[in-house]
Amino acid sequence: MVAAKKADFEKWAKDLGIAPVVARIIRNREITEEEQARKFLYGSLADCYSPWLMRDMDKAVEAVQQAIRQGARIRVIGDYDVDGICAAYILKRGFSFLGAQVDAVIPHRIHDGYGLNDHLIETAQADGVELIVTCDNGIAAAKQVELANRLGMQVVVTDHHEVPYEVVQQANPDGDGEVRREILPPAVAVVDPKRVECTYPFKGICGGVVAFKLMQALTEGRDDAAGLREEFLEFAALSTVCDVMELVDENRILVREGLKRIQRGGNQGLRALLEVNALEPRAVSAYHLGFVIGPCLNATGRLDTAGRALELLCSETKAEAMRAAGELKELNDSRKNLTVRGVEEAEDYIERQRLSEDRVLVLFLPEVHESLAGIIAGRIREQYNKPVIVLTRGEEGVKGSGRSIETYSMYDELCKVKELFSKFGGHKMAAGLSLEERNIETLRRRLNENCGLTEDDLVPRIHIDVPMPIQYATEELAGQLEQLEPFGVGNPKPLFAQKNVRFLSASRMGAEGKCARLRAQAEDGSICQIVLFRDLEGFEALLAAKYGPDSVEKLYAGEGMYEISVTYQLQIHVYRGRREKQLIIQNFC
Repeated sequence: MVAAKKADFEKWAKDLGIAPVVARIIRNREITEEEQARKFLYGSLADCYSPWLMRDMDKAVEAVQQAIRQGARIRVIGDYDVDGICAAYILKRGFSFLGAQVDAVIPHRIHDGYGLNDHLIETAQADGVELIVTCDNGIAAAKQVELANRLGMQVVVTDHHEVPYEVVQQANPDGDGEVRREILPPAVAVVDPKRVECTYPFKGICGGVVAFKLMQALTEGRDDAAGLREEFLEFAALSTVCDVMELVDENRILVREGLKRIQRGGNQGLRALLEVNALEPRAVSAYHLGFVIGPCLNATGRLDTAGRALELLCSETKAEAMRAAGELKELNDSRKNLTVRGVEEAEDYIERQRLSEDRVLVLFLPEVHESLAGIIAGRIREQYNKPVIVLTRGEEGVKGSGRSIETYSMYDELCKVKELFSKFGGHKMAAGLSLEERNIETLRRRLNENCGLTEDDLVPRIHIDVPMPIQYATEELAGQLEQLEPFGVGNPKPLFAQKNVRFLSASRMGAEGKCARLRAQAEDGSICQIVLFRDLEGFEALLAAKYGPDSVEKLYAGEGMYEISVTYQLQIHVYRGRREKQLIIQNFC
């Protein structure tokens, strides 16, 4: 599918100093005005929004400052994912800098579950805590905040999730009507940009950024805190990428600035994680945050306790940090192995149960660790391009996670069978659920009977920025595309396409020969190199199907003249100090 957004691309290109094709790509990121495009390209921290625009920020600052003045014990309660861990680090480190008596607690994924619970509140009271500050959770914990109030503690909620609501009847000038009424926890301050009354201009920030904003407000005007605020940019960037926030508006600026800090060598714990993963700090990108560093931090919350990740970030010596980072990497390697086995088990289950014709895949894998269900569901979704729910046998019955496709709202469909669940929640693309084992087959049957998915709905959709012959993929253009970084959700790497690219020869690459370097002839007769890093077997199978079984051998012998349509990305590749353009095949047909 080709994006067809309209704008005066020639004017944008001239005014912003970019190529028209780059202007077109920016427009495809839902940017409609030239000034928005300017901020997208050249925005700085000065373009970020004031923390004081958030509802209750003044109340939160006053509550924290009062607790510090009185020497009250403060407890930060985060979450077991990267966003919650980073947010907890920001607040614990920041409050300590301000002289607070503070500690931080990360709930256990299996024993505590998500967010606040009665046990955490009661433990805080027993420990003499007087102020609880939540981060990346709390907006849905009205009962727990009420309990804290009864036990003589104050609570400040900082969160970024949707605010719970109830639908009530309300009279209006046109008669009775239904309205949504927010259910806010009875805290001394509730800082969440998703609140209806919150005037913060950008709602798409994560819990780590909300915590960062609170520390900005608490240290405003303090020159001695400048270095601290700069360090916190690292964690605002890491949490934004790992919580899969859209890299637009303020998020884009925070991630770009945070990456600069990480590349210069910042937090001791993050430096150690880079080292054990053999990453050069200067080369770290948003990709590495999301797919290397983030999974190491997340693995502790999946297989052990996320408190270990927080301890890493709080490391004071390199030796301490390296030891902790090594342990996290080992946990992540174990998580990877468990995930591979889980995916294999899921594939075997689909075959044994003869589910390949189901349009919604419901898989019961009782031996799979419950924390891996979502990852496995995502992998199977990618493979089959169908909605997938993976169920496991947990400590409290059957639990599961679902991952969906664009054409299927998983949350809406689960609502239609909600009587089967003891608990469920989620959104269009993902969900979590609990149910009795006897209801599994009923769930599978009813979801498939009512899904409404057509064959066309199950066809994978690839969104192309610009159809562009490969001769226009120049090194100069590749350099300009670097201005669009960081890439991620909301700002994917630009994707180009050309029909019937003529391939002349190929050679295998990599230790196992699973990648290839191909020579292709452009429309103007020039020769270009293109690389293929994934699914070489699929490429060879397509070649054989279109041009005969001997075509693969001929291509590797340099005797090819085979036309294949491709989508591709363009980037600058640096090797031994030499910069050159690189075209990377993403899809083929």
